[in-house]
Amino acid sequence: MKQRLYAGQQLRTLRRTAGLNQRAMAARLGLSVSYLSQLEGDERPLTAAVTAALAQHFPAALAGIEGEAPARRLAALAHALADPAVAPMPADEIARLAEERPDLADRLIALHAAKRATEERVALAEEAMTAGVGGVGGRLPWEAVRDWFHDAGNYVDGLDRAAEALAGDPAATLRGHGVAIAADNDEDAPLARFDGATLTLNAALPVESRNFLIAHRLAAIAFAEPIAAIVAAAPLTQPQARRLLSIGLANYAAGALVMPYRAFRAEARRVRHDIDRLSRRFGVSFEQACHRLSTLQRPGEEGIPFYFCRVDMAGNITKRHSATRLQFARFGGACPLWHVHEAVAIPDRILVQHAETPDGVRYVSMAKGLVKPSGRFARAPRRYAVALGCEATHAADFVYADAADARGAATPIGISCRLCPRTDCDQRAFPPTDRAIAVEGEVRGVVPYRVV
Repeated sequence: MKQRLYAGQQLRTLRRTAGLNQRAMAARLGLSVSYLSQLEGDERPLTAAVTAALAQHFPAALAGIEGEAPARRLAALAHALADPAVAPMPADEIARLAEERPDLADRLIALHAAKRATEERVALAEEAMTAGVGGVGGRLPWEAVRDWFHDAGNYVDGLDRAAEALAGDPAATLRGHGVAIAADNDEDAPLARFDGATLTLNAALPVESRNFLIAHRLAAIAFAEPIAAIVAAAPLTQPQARRLLSIGLANYAAGALVMPYRAFRAEARRVRHDIDRLSRRFGVSFEQACHRLSTLQRPGEEGIPFYFCRVDMAGNITKRHSATRLQFARFGGACPLWHVHEAVAIPDRILVQHAETPDGVRYVSMAKGLVKPSGRFARAPRRYAVALGCEATHAADFVYADAADARGAATPIGISCRLCPRTDCDQRAFPPTDRAIAVEGEVRGVVPYRVV
């Protein structure tokens, strides 16, 4: 019989570290304030239901209370059994299953991972055929690198930890490596130029971009060996793809230098992932903070699973990553009902959306249109939007969810029209690739066919 576990001090420390009062903490865990007070006072032990709630909202903290392996198993099992294809299971029963039958729990976790991998392979094959791309060998270099980061979970442990250890003043550290930093007042100059001794930056760059480019150069120098080792081990055959991966890894490390993992994750939790507050705290741009939030997947210290993307004026997804069940289309446009498209046309205004995908999973997301000035009238500024979202089960930890009713009606979105099974969408641009259509001249709807 399992010994009763009292964790009052750990719960109080966790709550205070997260910047929550007892009422907010109780709401997040689905408890009454009096019950939480009893738990914190060691008047009651942790139950299976409380343990399951901690696994969902504070997996790293639970690992410190129960131990690394049981906490990880419980969090992974809860995620697997949250799949809409599986009948709902009470949290206390999930916790008992993980505790009493760890062998069965591990098999269920493995089955769910295999199911997700199969779904991704099928989607990739369908999209590749639709786009006329001949499989993996037909990927362009930047597509191969994008998929490498996706397969890595958008988290590179060795680089992330090395950057965290080196975090400080990137400019001073770069000068310590014998590199001078200069400015170029020529408006047509590249953003950055490095000749081996001097890093020359375009004088028109905003402070956040300047700091990031300094951190990028520092990362390329300080982490040259680990970056080279990662590139050498990557299954990329094209020289351009390997070079792009090298640059991408230096960019990744630069983000980790200016937003060190533990400090950034702790602050993100404290401010409920308010991106403007994170941007001010770490001196980074709105987009940089969003991107960093999508990389917080360190084992045992995971952040909230987010999806992140950047979309241009034409609807092209130029950056994408998802640690959630939502997966982006690799080819073609995104769902037109997704609020990120509207955000492109409304700079500096945050839009919030509560949406549901065809598999029944609900998400809360924010999107913001951004403008990168060109520095002069004759050159058009760059306009795009970024979106960041999480599953609605994490709404209490995502400040933008306060502006959306996560329990009410949700906007029905898909991945892309070619992959969406919905038959009643007024915004459909193309029929789904795996469904037949009926063309009836006597009956006309929004589109001249009916999905059957």
